[in-house]
Amino acid sequence: MTDISNDAEFRKKAIFDSMSPRRQKHILKKGYEKWDPFIEPKDPIDIRKDKTKRTSQMLIREFLQAKDLETYSNAYGRGAFEICLGIINEDEKYQGMFEFACWYNSLLIKEGFKKAEKINIE
Repeated sequence: MTDISNDAEFRKKAIFDSMSPRRQKHILKKGYEKWDPFIEPKDPIDIRKDKTKRTSQMLIREFLQAKDLETYSNAYGRGAFEICLGIINEDEKYQGMFEFACWYNSLLIKEGFKKAEKINIE
């Protein structure tokens, strides 16, 4: 077991020694002992999933398939995909856009400009 930990420490030191002095200083400031150069990278954005365990591609495909092909343009699809990514990544800009759209839709219904529609997603 000590061979494995010695090997990992040797590799860690080799990585640290090969870095620029500026980067080494940054690591030393945070603590060499806490630094783990072997941490797995985060999932790429296209593989990330939302709370329903769907990727952004799955969500946008499902959304657009519920629409008639003649009723939306490429710009509409790009906009839907952009807000889809923003919501999945919990970007405050897109959270605000989404909440405003929901609020505005409720306002239109409340003031009689729009009929309440049941969203039918199967």
